[in-house]
Amino acid sequence: MLQLSFVNFRKDSYLVVEGKAESDRFFIIQSGKVRCYKAGDIHGEAQKMLGPGDFVGVIPCMSGHSQIETVTALTDVTGISVRRDQYPELIMHNTPVAMKIIRTFATRMRSMNETLTKLTLNNVVDDTPEHIFDVADYYDEAGQSDIAAYAYYQYLKACPEGINFKKAEERFIRLKPHTHAVYFESTPDLLRVYPKDTMIFSESQSGPDMFIIQEGQVKITKVVNGNEVTLAMLKKGDMFGEMALLENKPRSASAVAHEDCRLMVVNRQNFDQMVATQPQLIAHLTTMLADRLWSMYRQLDNANLRDPLQKLIDMLALQIEKAKMNLTSKTQYQTDLSVYDLANMCGIPKEQQMEGIFRLQKDSHIKIFGGKILVPDCLELVKQAAFYRKQNNT
Repeated sequence: MLQLSFVNFRKDSYLVVEGKAESDRFFIIQSGKVRCYKAGDIHGEAQKMLGPGDFVGVIPCMSGHSQIETVTALTDVTGISVRRDQYPELIMHNTPVAMKIIRTFATRMRSMNETLTKLTLNNVVDDTPEHIFDVADYYDEAGQSDIAAYAYYQYLKACPEGINFKKAEERFIRLKPHTHAVYFESTPDLLRVYPKDTMIFSESQSGPDMFIIQEGQVKITKVVNGNEVTLAMLKKGDMFGEMALLENKPRSASAVAHEDCRLMVVNRQNFDQMVATQPQLIAHLTTMLADRLWSMYRQLDNANLRDPLQKLIDMLALQIEKAKMNLTSKTQYQTDLSVYDLANMCGIPKEQQMEGIFRLQKDSHIKIFGGKILVPDCLELVKQAAFYRKQNNT
């Protein structure tokens, strides 16, 4: 039987502290108000006030990472303590609570995407169907015609009277006979196969489907002012596209097959069935979203670094932290990333990439094997990255 405990916090006391090692529980606020904030947050995006029915500490608890923010009590607060191992049972007894957490995560991820884009590329995207043409044009110019063909088609479909319709039509007709792009239209197939370097969906495109990776890797990206930034590299077992399904809003980022991929498709109908009958899958979705949100909060620190080499080292450290490795001296980590993949993940402008990549290749913290980055001493690199972040916040 599910038994939850109540915890009381006095005014001005701390519920959680940023940087503290992972917690095995989170709190549902029953009464009172709290303030959440992140150290070094000069932009104010991370500050918020929470009250009854809201959640505190869910992201670190469910992801198994350190606390991402500090939470203090603005009044006397009573909270319900929920251990990580109690979460699947909580879903079975109270599905609306789990769905509120998941929908809160989805909303926060959309906001974090905008914040990271603004900090990384000093701009935000107007999330309208017209932007799909900008996405297509970027990949067309980059010589990635399979991705461009898909995006041009989605633009033509979404903007039949768009200002770039004629141009998009001409380009799509040119690319279509040679493209390997698939699934221009949604189908009832519950399993889909996408060849490497084809687009699964474009940012600003409408579409309710969520995907679970059965095989391969998927790259999540955004295009702003002719620059591409990689938000995430997803692998077997990961889910993506959930924000459009949960919020019924346009896609906030693009998904591209980084390798040949086989994907399971989840639409609104079978998602509702999953919620009702498969609490373990909803628990997995919560954990996955928590992992992704933790990474986004961590990327805020990276976005605030200005030196290209520091950004690259810190982004590598983030990949190690996400892997939850037991770090000891000389622990090695072989990544699947090239130096160019890493530079795109940092959103380093093209004119600064070569300098940063050259300095990284000379840096003692990394080695290159088969075009991919190897970290020979993870503990040392993580310490160096922490030093850069601390130096930046002082």
